Amino acid sequence: MKPIIGVLARPDTLLSSNQAYIVSREINEAVVKNGGIVISIIPPILENLTNKSIENTNKLTQEQFNEIKRIVDLCDGIICQGGSEFYDYDLKVIEYCYKINKPLLGICLGMQAVAYLFNGNMKDFDNLSHKSKEKYVHKVKLDKNSKLYSILKKEEINVNSRHKSYILNTELSVVGLSDNIIEAVEDKNKKFFIGVQWHPESMIEYDITENNLFSYFINCCRR
Repeated sequence: MKPIIGVLARPDTLLSSNQAYIVSREINEAVVKNGGIVISIIPPILENLTNKSIENTNKLTQEQFNEIKRIVDLCDGIICQGGSEFYDYDLKVIEYCYKINKPLLGICLGMQAVAYLFNGNMKDFDNLSHKSKEKYVHKVKLDKNSKLYSILKKEEINVNSRHKSYILNTELSVVGLSDNIIEAVEDKNKKFFIGVQWHPESMIEYDITENNLFSYFINCCRR
C-alpha cells in the first residue's frame, strides 16, 4: 500500500481575498511521484492565526491537539512545509512525531520550526541574499557523517533559497552549512527526522539529488 503523507497546511489569502489553508502543489507532486498519498492536516481555528510572533500565538488546548493527533496517527509520515510563519500547531506535531519516531521532513520554514523546537533561536537577514527565484542560489556543504549525506551522497550540493530568516543555533545536529548559515538539521537516531532550509520539491524535475530526498523519505514511511 502507498504510504499516507500528512502535510501541515499553511494559512493563505486567495485572489478572492478569502482565507484558506493550503498545501504546496509541488510538495503534493513530489510525494505522488515517489509513491505516496498526500492528506492535508488543517490546524484548529485560532483567533490570532495571522499573528507574526510565535511567542504570542495561541497555544493549542489538549482537546485541540488530540483532534490533530488523530489525523497524524493516520499518517505514515509528516511534512512540515514552507511558509511565512509557524505556530504552536506546527511545534506540537513536530514534537509528537519526534516522540513516537514517525518520519518527518521539514522544508524551509518547516526546518526552522524543527530547529526552533529544540531550543533554537532565529534571526532575520539584513539583506535578500538567501531569498531568490533562481533555480540555484548557493552551495550547501554537508556533514559526511550525517544521514542526509548518506541519502544525497554528495559533500556539496547546489540549492535554491527563499528564506528571510535563519536559525542561529539548535540542539539538533547541524549537518548542512552555507557561509556558516545553518541549512540542514537532523537526528540520525530517528527513522527520518530531517529539516532542510531549501525547497527540494521545486528541484526534483531538474536535480535527481533532491528527488532522492523524497524517495528516501517515502521509503522510510513504508516500513
